Amino acid sequence: MGEATIRTHTVVVGASAAGLATAACLKERGLDCELLEATDHVAHAWRNHYDRLHLHTPRGGSSLPYLKMPRSYPKYPSRDQVVAYLERYCRHFRLRPRFGTPVDRIRRLADGRWECASGELRFVASNVVVATGYTREPVRPEWPGMETFPGEILHSSKYRNAARWAGQDVLVVGFGNSGCEIAIDVHEHGARPGLAVRSPVNIVPRDVLGLPVLSLGIAMRHIPTRLADALSRPLTRLFVGDWTRWGLRRLPYGPNAQIREHRRIPLLDIGTVALLKRGEISAHPGIAGFDGADVVFTDGSRKRYDAVVLATGYRPAVGAFLEDADAVTDEAGVPVPSGRPTALPGLYFCGFDVAPSGMLREIAIEAKAIAGYIARGATRR
Repeated sequence: MGEATIRTHTVVVGASAAGLATAACLKERGLDCELLEATDHVAHAWRNHYDRLHLHTPRGGSSLPYLKMPRSYPKYPSRDQVVAYLERYCRHFRLRPRFGTPVDRIRRLADGRWECASGELRFVASNVVVATGYTREPVRPEWPGMETFPGEILHSSKYRNAARWAGQDVLVVGFGNSGCEIAIDVHEHGARPGLAVRSPVNIVPRDVLGLPVLSLGIAMRHIPTRLADALSRPLTRLFVGDWTRWGLRRLPYGPNAQIREHRRIPLLDIGTVALLKRGEISAHPGIAGFDGADVVFTDGSRKRYDAVVLATGYRPAVGAFLEDADAVTDEAGVPVPSGRPTALPGLYFCGFDVAPSGMLREIAIEAKAIAGYIARGATRR
């Protein structure tokens, strides 16, 4: 049986927040598209996050285009509420994703159009929007002696909750927002969490006097980086304190520089700092290796643990299916730019920008912009 070719105006790859928003914005402009999803449902990444997860961005700034999150949702919606919203979003716009359609290859044809291959299906379009997200491929570091560890070692992508570890010692590797929330979850389930923190960090409170700190981030995004960090420093000292006292190191630059220049998000604290202050979460340097049940740290100290959770992040891994990915990704393999035409005419990325205002808010902005570029026939930066 030969390949079946389907021709359309635009192919959108991925049916989570970025893909759904882009497809809806294209539909609002009267443009047809094929929405391809590898799994059998929308919002696959959201469904597979840990149970405790809540948005770190407020509901009011986290809606996708043309459909607000329900007002009945709390200020910071839960994982399940975000999934329900994305399902509703799909129904509201009568989007019809092609489920079970993983994209094996995306390449530009000689006539300038794009081909997306999925098994025996072949989609040919003038435009392709890659909306597969940051969490496509988990990063799993390896250390000497890991094979000697008798307990469980799992990546955060497989973590749901810590109920089975009550009364045990659990090490969480990484100091990102997921790692620190998992450490809180470990504590709330009656286990004893530690955090292995390899690098210096920035910490900002999620709320300042009841206001989301991301609202300040939006206000500061047009201020020069050094000035923005200088203005935020007194707030950080007042509401967070000196985290070097708890065994952590401070980055030599502020949170705004971390986002704008290094494309990394600082910790938005939702309770980790209080547990560190009380000694209910212990902080350790990076891991040097394992020695049986002992984790050996880079300062020579060691501690016995029953389980280890690797909150060590993800890779977008778009090079696995996109030909000429080097032309549109940085040295870490992250797509650039996001939300605008790329160096390859007709190719767009949505949902890959790191911003202080929150990922869902940026996705909404990017999806509208991409639909506008495609409607106007824009193909170059």
